[in-house]
Amino acid sequence: MTEGNFTDYVKIKVASGKGGQGSAHLRREKYVAKGGPDGGDGGRGGHIIVKGNKNLWTLYHFKFKKHFQAGHGEHGGKQTSTGADGQDVFIEVPLGTQVKNPETDEVFFEITEDGEEKIVATGGKGGLGNWHFKSSTNQTPRYAQPGLPGEETELLLELKLLADVGLVGFPNAGKSTLLSVITSAKPKIADYEFTTLKPNLGIVEYRDYRTFVMADIPGIIEGASEGKGLGHYFLRHIERNSTLLFLIPADTKDIYKEYEVLLNELQKYNPELLDKERLVAISKADMLDEELKKEMKQELDQQFTNVEYLFISSIAQQGIQPLKDKLWEMLNKGEEKV
Repeated sequence: MTEGNFTDYVKIKVASGKGGQGSAHLRREKYVAKGGPDGGDGGRGGHIIVKGNKNLWTLYHFKFKKHFQAGHGEHGGKQTSTGADGQDVFIEVPLGTQVKNPETDEVFFEITEDGEEKIVATGGKGGLGNWHFKSSTNQTPRYAQPGLPGEETELLLELKLLADVGLVGFPNAGKSTLLSVITSAKPKIADYEFTTLKPNLGIVEYRDYRTFVMADIPGIIEGASEGKGLGHYFLRHIERNSTLLFLIPADTKDIYKEYEVLLNELQKYNPELLDKERLVAISKADMLDEELKKEMKQELDQQFTNVEYLFISSIAQQGIQPLKDKLWEMLNKGEEKV
């Protein structure tokens, strides 16, 4: 999916370099009548290498460059001189990128660490020079090996965002507004469905200069797990979030029912998503007076027995710090307190 500067799905073609040809050179010096073979080996062709880069958040840089060719190995020289290896080409990708077979959708590997490298197309081996073939019965071989060809292949790059907290909710639930308030991200915000057509990432600044990453995933609709709307394109991003924050507007007719619908969509897409830590934030709480909020709490306490909930208002800045505190506690559960 591509929208603006966000790209999370791209097909590329790669070709490694071919190996250099071995040399069939015969040694010739002024006072050496028959120097014999001294042809060197050809250099290795360049590899195509996928490398993780923690400073990248999107595959947008592949929008205008989708073909990658590594350098060819140089031919061997005289005096058993080996040709130079072809130049390797590094393809940098954000963490959370899967490299797949575009035909079968098979996952070859996944890049999850900064600086992690995987060779996707191996350079051709350089040919042997003629000195390798010298023997007692063939003292002057006048032949050498050619270099081996490189590899050509198509790859599918698919990004699954690596964020600590993923925002889950129906369109127009206030996810983008919350992200803009709680982080320095500047998502597109408007009062209509599917304003967000791409995942947005933001860094949440917590106490004592500590931070965590929050992702605003485009709104889920019923049937998203079957691909309705923008569904399955974005549900995969939720797989990488360690904590899920469900955002439900306070003016929803049935808050708990909406939560169950969202849970159902996640379960149908991937049942393992229900094993993640969950928190419910009831947004737009500035529309409620204290008496109405008290009545809602009595009902919600009976419904939300297995998950915590809290009231927030992004516009009025209500409940934002308690929300940060709770998310930080959930993200660092089990760690020793310093």
